[in-house]
Amino acid sequence: MLFTSIEFLVFLPVVFSLYWLLRKRLQWQNLMVVAASYLFYGWWDWRFLLLIAFTTLCSFTSGLLIKPERSRRHNMTIMWLNIGINLGILGLFKYYDFFASELASLLGCNGDSVMLHLILPVGISFYTFQALSYSIDVYRGKMEPTRDVVAFFAYVSFFPQLVAGPIERATNLLPQFLRRREFDYGMAVDGIRQMLWGFFKKVVVADNCAIFVDEVWNNIGGHNSLDLIMAAVMFSIQIYCDFSGYSDIAIGTAKLFGIKLMRNFNVPYFSRDIAEFWRRWHISLTTWFRDYVYIPLGGSRVAKWKVVRNTFIIFLVSGFWHGANWTFLAWGAFHACLFLPLILLGKNRRHTDTIAEGHWLPSLKELGQMALTFLLAALGWILFRSQSIGEAIDFYTGIVGNGWSGFNPPMRAILFVALMLVVEWLQRGRSHGLDMNGVRYGVVRYACYLSVLALIFMYGVFNETFIYFQF
Repeated sequence: MLFTSIEFLVFLPVVFSLYWLLRKRLQWQNLMVVAASYLFYGWWDWRFLLLIAFTTLCSFTSGLLIKPERSRRHNMTIMWLNIGINLGILGLFKYYDFFASELASLLGCNGDSVMLHLILPVGISFYTFQALSYSIDVYRGKMEPTRDVVAFFAYVSFFPQLVAGPIERATNLLPQFLRRREFDYGMAVDGIRQMLWGFFKKVVVADNCAIFVDEVWNNIGGHNSLDLIMAAVMFSIQIYCDFSGYSDIAIGTAKLFGIKLMRNFNVPYFSRDIAEFWRRWHISLTTWFRDYVYIPLGGSRVAKWKVVRNTFIIFLVSGFWHGANWTFLAWGAFHACLFLPLILLGKNRRHTDTIAEGHWLPSLKELGQMALTFLLAALGWILFRSQSIGEAIDFYTGIVGNGWSGFNPPMRAILFVALMLVVEWLQRGRSHGLDMNGVRYGVVRYACYLSVLALIFMYGVFNETFIYFQF
């Protein structure tokens, strides 16, 4: 079920009403969350429900079997068994055909004969990682295992963030399902504002950019260099607004149910270097890999060659998490090469303050840093968007050699992008673009809300899927 569909506009108020009618009975309220979430997820294909239920049961059981009184070897075996089962399922559906076809091609065989052609379940990478974090944290002693299976099912399947994150930690989200929730009017109203901003970024900005991006990418050779440059810039904006728009809708929806989800994006295109970009982009995944892969490998507190190794591992794994294609690995390697000098020189955390704090505009130095960081990110997004390495090379060479005549920029999309960037710059110290609690006059706030709503209905492109659903 898409957030931008008519079905969701009916689904949400019905679930919201039933949820709060059950507010005095926690177990029934959690059961309502599970039922609604399984209906939401099964809307695509009911067979997907079997996989998420199995993943949930495996992780729940592993938590019960990991006990302080048992040996460390026993507990580690249980944890790794759960990790192996869940990553095995993920690998089968997401990566088997890729590796089978590549191996068959290497051996000169017919790749199609060894491929399974399995349908990739929506959001499998997201809920798998969310479930795994629970058993790892229980093994590490960061939390006690729960015996409330309904609350655990609600934690793994909570519908707002089920298919595209944020990837929540059990230490944050699970306890919220284990205690009674009370309706918070202020929190719910802020959730509606954040949802509205998310819808604007998705259907007005991202999907209008997509029209131009798809047209150019489908005929790289038929467009001039300026078209290609504009398409790369527009795709950078599209993927940000598409994914962060989903996150805003998810976080805002969760607030309606009294649930707080972690922030997933923090104005990443205002970053002053690549290290800051990765602290602001897809925060839930970046911190997941940091805590469960990078730090266990030794992080940056090891010999220099191991720092290089760890950096490349984390970015290559992050790239491959996005999909079974060499382009994603190349994208990860590209960012590893950009990140590595900063971490080796100890400059990876030099920009942890608020951008241009206390000022309306950035300094010339900050503006140059932001422009360079955006340019590097946009060059990487060309790899991410391309279907093959060959297509990416065609795009890069086309930027240099396709000529400069006949440029026809998508002005409407450019105007929407400019509006979004201005709002996010002004709101860069707040949780989202329509967080206007500090605005003194109510008439100004409501004028902004109504203007955004009007733009959504007048210029929104609806029923387009979210990019990150494929991951």
